[in-house]
Amino acid sequence: MIATKQQPIKLADGGKRSVRTQFGALCYRYHSDKLQVLLISSRGVGRWVIPKGWPMDEKTPAEASATEAFEEAGVKGKVYETCLGLYSTMREAPGDELIPCIVAIFPMKVKELLDDYPEADERSREWFTPKKAASLIDEPELAQIIRNFDPKTIL
Repeated sequence: MIATKQQPIKLADGGKRSVRTQFGALCYRYHSDKLQVLLISSRGVGRWVIPKGWPMDEKTPAEASATEAFEEAGVKGKVYETCLGLYSTMREAPGDELIPCIVAIFPMKVKELLDDYPEADERSREWFTPKKAASLIDEPELAQIIRNFDPKTIL
């Protein structure tokens, strides 16, 4: 396998609405030598999810996932450019239209957990073991990625 460096994305005139790819962050830490992953509540329904969002102009996919992790979960840390996998989901668009999305997931080792962040009043966050987190996720593909996550494989 040849390692390549991610390049920033340049969004076309269609903007975010025409793009059906999102980037998510699988935020993790070690607590008492045990691996934990961070889940956040979705807005509205309150399902457990990972931070994710649309591509961002002039940012790599990994950088965009780190920005979403800060905005949605209040975390800062080291994001890796290794894509852990993909999962499919439906995303609500303006006008209550549902659009299919593929989410590419990037691991992020959390170094700082902030109390003040953009979506602090809109979401809950909680640390779980990968096994427990996977059991709380609705998307089977994402649950499998979380269940099988091993940070040693990205270093």
